[in-house]
Amino acid sequence: MKATVLGAGAWGTTFAAVMTDAGTDVTLWGRDADVAQQINSEHRNERFLPGFDLPEGIRATTDVEAALEGAQIVVVALPAQKLRGIVAQWKHLIPAAAVVVSLMKGIEVGSHERMSDVLAELWDIPAERMTVVSGPNLAREIAAKQPCATVVAGVDTRATELVANATASSYFRPYTNTDVVGVELCGAFKNVIAVGVGATDGLGFGHNTTATVITRGLAEITRLGTALGANPDTFSGLAGMGDLIATCASPLSRNHTLGAHIGRGLTLDQALERTGGTSEGVKTSLSIQDLARKHGVDVPICDAVVRMLHDGEPIAEVIASLLSRPRKAEVV
Repeated sequence: MKATVLGAGAWGTTFAAVMTDAGTDVTLWGRDADVAQQINSEHRNERFLPGFDLPEGIRATTDVEAALEGAQIVVVALPAQKLRGIVAQWKHLIPAAAVVVSLMKGIEVGSHERMSDVLAELWDIPAERMTVVSGPNLAREIAAKQPCATVVAGVDTRATELVANATASSYFRPYTNTDVVGVELCGAFKNVIAVGVGATDGLGFGHNTTATVITRGLAEITRLGTALGANPDTFSGLAGMGDLIATCASPLSRNHTLGAHIGRGLTLDQALERTGGTSEGVKTSLSIQDLARKHGVDVPICDAVVRMLHDGEPIAEVIASLLSRPRKAEVV
């Protein structure tokens, strides 16, 4: 099985290692020639995944045409909000029968499209060849070969089984799911909730507050997901609660880290600089809010994150506003 991973950041590099450990022949594409050279010669990616040895079988290149030639699986691990501008020109390079895998967790600003929708539109990929991988996927833990599970979602079980077989190893266990909408929404929305949890941590609040934001955040994700036609069972699984817990609780999460900086009084620009890398929850919060309003779904935590990040409202006022909302039954 030959696979190409587009994107040599932390998650793309880690996923390339996962596939190689599973016995898949992997080529990793990235823009940075120094990163590619180091992966090939030293089997390391110190810029994006410092401190980890990579499998010797990974081949890295900056030549996207060469990387994609003959690929049976094409994995995309690029910044969600920059995806369209990067990959549109590669349509003619995608092998005709290749299964495409989106690792990205975001909702595009403006179009409100999920990342699999963007790829399918730009590359003219039929639904049966489009898949999504999501779940508790903290790159550094997986790079350390710590046991974990994930979800491979797609409408065609042949495609999801192909990807599952190309990734399954002694430490990485993939489950399949046909609910692409639910799995992908969970991956995007949980980043927004993680920013909110990080903000409460930055304020010095404890586990009760964290648990409250996580569980009420899951309620928001579930409300929006079901309004979009997702399977309610998805939200209690790996892509829903599993990913939400990992992203909200771990200091390895950039979204959590960024929220913590906001809670300590930094501006958004300062928090972004201090966090480093891509914090998808920042722009995705705007997309989720617009999508929820379009469907008439109440998302107060997402609204609060938008007010903190984009409207400049003091975090103490945001929290006070959340707590003063009309009381209601937890389960309706």
